[in-house]
Amino acid sequence: MTLNFRDAILDDLPGIVAIYNSTVPSRLVTADLEPVTVESRLAWFHAHGPKARPLWVVEEYGAVVAWLSFSDFYGRPAYLRTAEVSIYLHESTRGRGLGTQLLEAALQRAPELGIDTLLGFVFGHNDPSLRLFRRFNFDVWGTLPRVAVLDGIERDLVILGRRLIGESAKSSA
Repeated sequence: MTLNFRDAILDDLPGIVAIYNSTVPSRLVTADLEPVTVESRLAWFHAHGPKARPLWVVEEYGAVVAWLSFSDFYGRPAYLRTAEVSIYLHESTRGRGLGTQLLEAALQRAPELGIDTLLGFVFGHNDPSLRLFRRFNFDVWGTLPRVAVLDGIERDLVILGRRLIGESAKSSA
Protein backbone atom coordinates (compact mmCIF):
# COMPACT_ATOMS: atom_id res chain seq x y z
CA MET A 1 0.00 0.00 0.00
CA THR A 2 1.41 3.38 -1.02
CA LEU A 3 1.00 6.05 1.60
CA ASN A 4 -1.05 9.02 0.55
CA PHE A 5 -2.16 11.15 3.49
CA ARG A 6 -3.48 14.66 3.95
CA ASP A 7 -4.41 17.01 6.76
CA ALA A 8 -7.81 16.18 8.19
CA ILE A 9 -10.79 18.46 7.71
CA LEU A 10 -13.87 18.62 9.89
CA ASP A 11 -15.82 16.46 7.42
CA ASP A 12 -13.34 13.65 8.18
CA LEU A 13 -14.21 13.58 11.88
CA PRO A 14 -17.04 11.00 11.59
CA GLY A 15 -14.64 8.60 9.82
CA ILE A 16 -11.91 9.26 12.38
CA VAL A 17 -14.32 8.58 15.23
CA ALA A 18 -15.64 5.43 13.54
CA ILE A 19 -12.11 4.00 13.31
CA TYR A 20 -11.42 4.97 16.91
CA ASN A 21 -14.68 3.41 18.10
CA SER A 22 -13.93 0.20 16.20
CA THR A 23 -10.94 -0.34 18.51
CA VAL A 24 -12.88 0.09 21.78
CA PRO A 25 -14.19 -3.52 22.03
CA SER A 26 -10.70 -5.02 21.54
CA ARG A 27 -9.49 -3.52 24.84
CA LEU A 28 -6.09 -3.35 23.14
CA VAL A 29 -5.77 0.23 21.92
CA THR A 30 -7.80 2.74 23.90
CA ALA A 31 -8.78 3.22 27.52
CA ASP A 32 -12.28 4.30 26.49
CA LEU A 33 -14.71 1.61 27.52
CA GLU A 34 -17.63 2.84 25.41
CA PRO A 35 -17.72 4.41 21.95
CA VAL A 36 -17.27 8.18 21.78
CA THR A 37 -19.37 10.64 19.80
CA VAL A 38 -18.29 12.96 17.05
CA GLU A 39 -19.46 15.88 19.21
CA SER A 40 -17.29 14.75 22.13
CA ARG A 41 -14.22 14.81 19.84
CA LEU A 42 -14.70 18.32 18.44
CA ALA A 43 -12.36 20.04 20.93
CA TRP A 44 -9.73 17.34 20.33
CA PHE A 45 -10.08 17.85 16.56
CA HIS A 46 -9.70 21.62 16.86
CA ALA A 47 -6.58 21.22 19.03
CA HIS A 48 -4.83 19.94 15.89
CA GLY A 49 -3.54 21.94 12.98
CA PRO A 50 -1.14 21.40 10.10
CA LYS A 51 1.59 23.74 11.37
CA ALA A 52 2.26 22.28 14.83
CA ARG A 53 0.05 19.33 15.79
CA PRO A 54 -1.22 17.77 12.56
CA LEU A 55 -4.00 15.27 12.26
CA TRP A 56 -3.54 13.22 9.09
CA VAL A 57 -5.98 10.94 7.36
CA VAL A 58 -5.48 8.25 4.74
CA GLU A 59 -8.31 7.63 2.31
CA GLU A 60 -9.20 4.68 0.13
CA TYR A 61 -12.06 5.03 -2.34
CA GLY A 62 -13.17 8.25 -0.65
CA ALA A 63 -13.36 6.81 2.87
CA VAL A 64 -11.00 7.48 5.79
CA VAL A 65 -9.17 4.21 6.51
CA ALA A 66 -6.45 5.44 8.89
CA TRP A 67 -5.38 8.45 10.85
CA LEU A 68 -2.38 9.75 12.76
CA SER A 69 -2.31 12.57 15.26
CA PHE A 70 0.42 14.58 16.92
CA SER A 71 -0.90 15.74 20.29
CA ASP A 72 0.45 18.00 22.99
CA PHE A 73 2.18 16.27 25.84
CA TYR A 74 1.03 17.40 29.27
CA GLY A 75 -0.24 20.76 28.00
CA ARG A 76 2.48 22.98 29.50
CA PRO A 77 4.68 25.38 27.48
CA ALA A 78 7.97 23.76 28.51
CA TYR A 79 6.84 20.56 26.74
CA LEU A 80 6.06 22.29 23.43
CA ARG A 81 8.83 20.41 21.58
CA THR A 82 7.47 17.04 22.72
CA ALA A 83 4.44 15.39 21.12
CA GLU A 84 2.49 12.20 21.51
CA VAL A 85 1.90 10.31 18.28
CA SER A 86 -1.18 8.11 17.85
CA ILE A 87 -2.01 5.85 14.92
CA TYR A 88 -5.39 4.22 14.30
CA LEU A 89 -6.16 1.91 11.38
CA HIS A 90 -9.42 0.61 9.97
CA GLU A 91 -9.57 -3.15 10.41
CA SER A 92 -9.31 -3.66 6.63
CA THR A 93 -5.92 -1.92 6.50
CA ARG A 94 -4.21 -3.63 9.42
CA GLY A 95 -1.24 -5.80 8.59
CA ARG A 96 -0.60 -4.06 5.27
CA GLY A 97 2.27 -1.83 6.40
CA LEU A 98 0.23 1.34 6.70
CA GLY A 99 1.10 1.90 10.36
CA THR A 100 4.78 1.55 9.47
CA GLN A 101 4.47 4.10 6.69
CA LEU A 102 2.57 6.55 8.86
CA LEU A 103 5.07 6.35 11.71
CA GLU A 104 7.96 6.79 9.28
CA ALA A 105 6.27 9.88 7.81
CA ALA A 106 5.69 11.25 11.32
CA LEU A 107 9.36 10.83 12.19
CA GLN A 108 10.40 12.57 8.99
CA ARG A 109 8.02 15.51 9.47
CA ALA A 110 8.44 15.99 13.24
CA PRO A 111 11.55 18.21 13.10
CA GLU A 112 9.92 20.70 10.71
CA LEU A 113 6.96 20.83 13.12
CA GLY A 114 9.32 21.88 15.92
CA ILE A 115 9.17 18.48 17.60
CA ASP A 116 12.36 17.11 19.17
CA THR A 117 10.81 14.21 21.08
CA LEU A 118 8.05 11.81 20.11
CA LEU A 119 6.15 9.71 22.63
CA GLY A 120 3.84 6.76 22.27
CA PHE A 121 1.54 5.54 25.03
CA VAL A 122 0.78 1.86 24.44
CA PHE A 123 -0.89 -0.79 26.58
CA GLY A 124 1.62 -3.40 27.69
CA HIS A 125 -0.47 -6.17 26.10
CA ASN A 126 -0.63 -4.45 22.68
CA ASP A 127 2.17 -6.41 21.06
CA PRO A 128 1.63 -5.16 17.47
CA SER A 129 1.95 -1.50 18.51
CA LEU A 130 4.91 -2.18 20.80
CA ARG A 131 6.69 -3.96 17.94
CA LEU A 132 5.95 -1.07 15.58
CA PHE A 133 7.43 1.57 17.87
CA ARG A 134 10.45 -0.59 18.75
CA ARG A 135 11.15 -1.15 15.04
CA PHE A 136 11.56 2.62 14.78
CA ASN A 137 14.00 2.77 17.69
CA PHE A 138 11.59 4.01 20.32
CA ASP A 139 12.78 2.97 23.77
CA VAL A 140 10.70 2.14 26.81
CA TRP A 141 10.96 5.26 28.95
CA GLY A 142 8.57 4.09 31.59
CA THR A 143 5.85 1.69 32.59
CA LEU A 144 2.82 2.59 34.62
CA PRO A 145 1.85 -0.77 36.10
CA ARG A 146 -1.81 -1.73 36.33
CA VAL A 147 -3.11 1.81 35.79
CA ALA A 148 -5.97 0.76 33.49
CA VAL A 149 -8.76 -1.66 34.27
CA LEU A 150 -10.30 -3.21 31.17
CA ASP A 151 -13.13 -5.66 31.78
CA GLY A 152 -11.86 -6.31 35.27
CA ILE A 153 -8.25 -6.91 34.16
CA GLU A 154 -5.55 -4.49 35.29
CA ARG A 155 -3.32 -3.40 32.41
CA ASP A 156 0.05 -1.62 32.18
CA LEU A 157 0.67 1.51 30.15
CA VAL A 158 4.07 1.61 28.46
CA ILE A 159 5.59 4.98 27.61
CA LEU A 160 7.79 4.77 24.53
CA GLY A 161 10.01 7.67 23.50
CA ARG A 162 12.45 8.75 20.87
CA ARG A 163 14.62 11.87 20.75
CA LEU A 164 15.02 13.29 17.26
CA ILE A 165 17.60 16.03 17.89
CA GLY A 166 20.94 15.32 16.30
CA GLU A 167 19.74 12.30 14.38
CA SER A 168 18.21 11.56 11.07
CA ALA A 169 14.56 10.83 11.71
CA LYS A 170 14.62 7.98 9.21
CA SER A 171 13.96 4.49 10.42
CA SER A 172 16.27 1.56 10.24
CA ALA A 173 13.21 -0.57 9.44
